[in-house]
Amino acid sequence: MDDTLKRLLDAEMRAERLAQQAEAEQDSLIQQAVADSKAENERLTARIPELQRAFIAKAEERAEQNIAELRRRYDERHVQLRDQAEQREPEALEAAFQLLIGLEH
Repeated sequence: MDDTLKRLLDAEMRAERLAQQAEAEQDSLIQQAVADSKAENERLTARIPELQRAFIAKAEERAEQNIAELRRRYDERHVQLRDQAEQREPEALEAAFQLLIGLEH
């Protein structure tokens, strides 16, 4: 019986050591996960200005494209209006002349 009790105590002590080792490994894994998470957070936080610059650059590029498109449309419309004005100039001059002649009588 003494031998059985001794083996049981040895087994219990080994089990206790294994449980302590498992807890230590678990604590180590948790600490490593926390450290990795903090490092990743710091890396992302450090990249925020770079991400903002990239976003702003892209927005400025789109704004410049929109401005260029608006200018192109404005120039086209300006040319159209100028052409229409030139085409209707004789009519306008004639109408003005007729008004002037009508005012004299």
